[in-house]
Amino acid sequence: MSGADVELVLRSTRVVTPDGTRPAAVAVADGRIDAVLPYDAEVPAGARLEDFGDDVLLPGIVDTHVHVNDPGRTEWEGFHTATRAAAAGGITTLLDMPLNSLPPTTTVGHLRTKQRVAAPKAHIDTGFWGGAIPSNVKDLRPLHEAGVFGFKCFLSPSGVEEFPELDQEQLARSMAEIAGFGGLLIVHAEDPHHLADAPQRGGPAYADFLASRPRDAENTAIEALIAHARRLNARVHVLHLSSSDALPVIAAAKREGVRVTVESCPHFLTLTAEEVPDGATEFKCCPPIREAANQDALWEGLADGTIDCIVSDHSPCTTDLKTPDFASAWGGISSLQLGLPAIWTEARRRGHSLDDVARWMSAAPAELAGLTRKGAVEAGRDADFAVLAPDDTFTVDPAELLHRNQVTAYAGKTLHGVVKSTWLRGVRIAAEGAVGEPTGRLLERNH
Repeated sequence: MSGADVELVLRSTRVVTPDGTRPAAVAVADGRIDAVLPYDAEVPAGARLEDFGDDVLLPGIVDTHVHVNDPGRTEWEGFHTATRAAAAGGITTLLDMPLNSLPPTTTVGHLRTKQRVAAPKAHIDTGFWGGAIPSNVKDLRPLHEAGVFGFKCFLSPSGVEEFPELDQEQLARSMAEIAGFGGLLIVHAEDPHHLADAPQRGGPAYADFLASRPRDAENTAIEALIAHARRLNARVHVLHLSSSDALPVIAAAKREGVRVTVESCPHFLTLTAEEVPDGATEFKCCPPIREAANQDALWEGLADGTIDCIVSDHSPCTTDLKTPDFASAWGGISSLQLGLPAIWTEARRRGHSLDDVARWMSAAPAELAGLTRKGAVEAGRDADFAVLAPDDTFTVDPAELLHRNQVTAYAGKTLHGVVKSTWLRGVRIAAEGAVGEPTGRLLERNH
């Protein structure tokens, strides 16, 4: 311990580090982890000790897939409410998706607008993805140089007219441009032709909605994406994987050296099609929540490393947009505050550890985005932590959630894992569900 510089020591019998969970004392100096020391290490003179007993000290969760919708659709969500909910849920860093706000993050000017709006409202550290749309190939390099973490595109309609999808030729052109400067392309992979050919029946029946977003749409789009990435030696990332059928193709591509990574989301890993009541459009998202057997295979993909990380895809809307008709209701699951306990509840049931959860929800998303100061409890990283009581339970009451519109597919579920406190650069920003004033910083790639 470098002594005089250390102002805070956090101690627990269970600290999740890259080398496993063990009793430890974490010394913090100037907002960073100075050292991870034996549990009984002497506390330097003048340093404050926080002893968490047997509660688990985890690295702060890194959520690289959040739709904040601010500015422009702030009745849906906003930086203040989204980051407040994130802080209450143990998340210390999020990356905002480029669409559903007005303007979308498709030019440097639009990025600057987003940053101005976010700066005074962010409770946690916040960065931005850029968008790749048919008209903005010329804007991709300037956005990269302005600090976005990569570029999102859709291969089928996004649901908002200001963020059109790319066809295969446009995908190749954008991917080539992004590969040329060493960037990352993240892709909503559903093939529009398969979607157009699927039966489209409106109404409250979840089975009809599920049939309208078949696995083949994902599988075909992912195969095409991998083929482009192989040819261009491009780095690509598959967003919100729902179809387990795509796992063998992804695994083979990884073995071959194609630079592809994959995420899935809490709703695909904890909720099943079989449990969705008719008309319950709080469960609607695209791609959709699929059957229990598909979920089992997704967990196998996590266990063997085919799926790299778990992120929320928090995509909220106003209550009135969740009409009982699955065809017309807005698609998106609100889960920002609940992702950690939802995943831990299912992971523990399936025999996984909190080391696994920290790898999937903190280390791997940080690595994906190049957030080298985030994602682990080790010397040199930012002192970002979530303190979790892993055996405590709570029942989800939407009225107690801190995101703007209190709609969630997890209503009434009893979950394991209560987030006791959240720490950002050595400062407690949330405790027992109460969140302080905004102190988050705006992040840029490689800064």
